[in-house]
Amino acid sequence: MAGATTAKSGARRTPPPGPPPPLLRARRRLRPPSRRTLLVTGVAVALLGSGVTWLLYGSSWLRAERVTVSGTAALTPDEVRRAADVPLNEPLVAVDTGAVERRLRTRLPRIADVDVSRSWPHTIAVRVTERRPEALVEKNGKFVEVDEEGVLFATVSQAPKGVPLLEVEADRSPSSRHFGAARLRREAVAVITQLPETVRADTLTVRVRSFDSITLGLTRGRAVVWGSSERGAAKAKTLTALMKAEPDAERYDVQAPTAPAVAHS
Repeated sequence: MAGATTAKSGARRTPPPGPPPPLLRARRRLRPPSRRTLLVTGVAVALLGSGVTWLLYGSSWLRAERVTVSGTAALTPDEVRRAADVPLNEPLVAVDTGAVERRLRTRLPRIADVDVSRSWPHTIAVRVTERRPEALVEKNGKFVEVDEEGVLFATVSQAPKGVPLLEVEADRSPSSRHFGAARLRREAVAVITQLPETVRADTLTVRVRSFDSITLGLTRGRAVVWGSSERGAAKAKTLTALMKAEPDAERYDVQAPTAPAVAHS
C-alpha cells in the first residue's frame, strides 16, 4: 500500500496540449480584422474625406468674403486691397497666399515685408511692413524716398519732414568707380542711421563724393565731415562731445574720431 501511495504522489501531471493561455490571448489580439470590419472602416474614411472636401471647396461656409489690412502708414488699406487682388467668394483654402504676397511686393514697392494668412472662416489677413524713408533724392522737382538699405522705393511731391536730402556727387576716384551710386547711397544712409538723435534732427543734406568722403549739412550753416560709415559709434560719441564743448563752431571733423577738429568762422 505504501509503495502505491508513494508512486501516485510522485507522479507528474501532464499539461494540456496547445499554447499557454497568455500566448493564446496574445495571438487572438493579433488576428487581422475581418473583411467586414475593413469594409466598414473604408466606407467611413471615404465619407469623412468627401465631407471635408465638400466643406472646404463646395460649401458656402468657408469662403473668402473680406480682406483685413494692418501695418499701413503712408499706404491706405484700400490701396493694399486693390494691389492684393484677392479673389472673393472663392473657397478660402484655395486662395494662393504666396501669389498675393508677390503681387503686393511687385505693385507696391513701398512694402518692405508682407504676410498673408487665412483667418477662418471668411477672412484673408494682410499684414504689411512699410519701408521707412531715411533720405531723399531730388529728381525733376519731386523727391524719391530711400530706405535704410539704399533702395529707391517711392516718389512724392513734397519732402517728408525731418528726412535729409541726399546729394551723390561721385568724384572720379577709383573707389567711386568701384562702388557705384547704389553702394554710395547705402553708405550715406548708414551714416544717417549712426547719427545721434539731436544731430539727425538737424541734418538737412548728406553729400557723398566717395566711399570715405561723406559730409553732413546741418541747420544754421553748420557742417560735419564724417568720412566713411566705419567706426560710426565712435564718431557719434566724439561729435556729441565736440558740439557740447564747441556749440558755436561751424565745422566739425570726426573722420578720425580719436583726433577730431573744429573750425569757426
